[in-house]
Amino acid sequence: MKRRAIGPSSLTCLACLAVAGLSLHAASVTTAKPEEVGLSSERLGRIREAVQRHIDAGAISGAVTLVARNGKIAHHEAHGLMDIESKRPMPKDGVFRLASMSKPVTAVAVMMMVEEGKVRLNDPVSRFIPEFRSMKVAVARPGARGGGAPAAGPGAPGRGGPPPEVDLVSAAREITVRDLLTHGSGLMSGGLGNATAGEAATRKPDDTLATYIPRLGAVALDFQPGTLWRYSGLAGFDVLSRIVEVASGQTFDRYLRERLFDPLGMKDTGFTLTPAIQPRLVTLYRRGQNGLERTPDQSGLSSATYFSGAGGLVSTAEDYAQFGIMLANGGELNGRRYLGARTIELMTANHTGDMAGGQMGMSPRGIGFGLGVQVVEDPVAADRRVSKGAWGWAGAYGTNVHIEPAIDMVTIVLMQTSTPALQRDFENAVAQAILK
Repeated sequence: MKRRAIGPSSLTCLACLAVAGLSLHAASVTTAKPEEVGLSSERLGRIREAVQRHIDAGAISGAVTLVARNGKIAHHEAHGLMDIESKRPMPKDGVFRLASMSKPVTAVAVMMMVEEGKVRLNDPVSRFIPEFRSMKVAVARPGARGGGAPAAGPGAPGRGGPPPEVDLVSAAREITVRDLLTHGSGLMSGGLGNATAGEAATRKPDDTLATYIPRLGAVALDFQPGTLWRYSGLAGFDVLSRIVEVASGQTFDRYLRERLFDPLGMKDTGFTLTPAIQPRLVTLYRRGQNGLERTPDQSGLSSATYFSGAGGLVSTAEDYAQFGIMLANGGELNGRRYLGARTIELMTANHTGDMAGGQMGMSPRGIGFGLGVQVVEDPVAADRRVSKGAWGWAGAYGTNVHIEPAIDMVTIVLMQTSTPALQRDFENAVAQAILK
């Protein structure tokens, strides 16, 4: 795998700035003509055509697409509108709610703690949050009638009717950091425990990770830890965010800012809407009977105190590309190392066998799950247009990233209306543009 570093003259300039006491941000990644990195300019044009078809069909208002290879951005385009009502064109630096595309960032933060020896994958969560020491598992009471199933999706408290009648049994073992990263914890993953969570799972407007996460220790698990793969959409990775806080001694937003965002130059990435990025926040839409309808923002951005590593980040395509390029480059960018190459190999290996297949829109075959990311083990079996070993994750509002170590490529599509068909069309348009 190639390694990229800044040259001696750049190091000298950086040293001068540091002496002057200036705040430093990593330079933006460089650009290249597609042919310089083995891509076809003409064929990359089909990305624009694919996105426009979905805009014309009324499926989305607009999108931003990006393709980087060998550490250089070869394609970066804005499509359509960022806001239909005002007819504002989509800017290339549009700010998007990442939703669950936040999770790979949180996974990297955890793995940085693992490398420092402050966290172990097999550590019980109770090492950091004592309230998780004696958790229970919810099982259906024999002969009982079920109640209301969770109405808000995996990770949300159950609603829609009376809670089902359950018995609580002791967990066979404590849930671990690895369980949370691989969605094998059973914590608020849409099952019986989720449906009976009640007040313990209700987050208050002024909650922080420190005040809210310990209360989840009173929530029953949906299954015995490690026996199933079930997506813990919110709770699992918010618990991981709190573990990083405890292990590092910093709030999660500060840790990410100091250890990842500032060094990588991700100036538009964070949990809150600063005055600099607020005007570029892309409007959320959903498809209704009369076309696209503006939808309430439920991303949690109104909270200045709760830093959700499960889905609370906002970012731009270029910002996230710097994060992705660093990972594709074995954990190093611009002469600074963030993770070891072996750690990234561990993170992107299949830790769950075939348990995750067929869930959350994933193919039933050829797909595995690593530490916070989906892994494509067999592109043919999975019917995907990526290389073997490609990995990444998507967000509920239509954000998606793929990192392909085999060909040193990062692909990102950002939109604010969930449209899986466009994600697959984008993937196909990129694949047919690869020359070598």
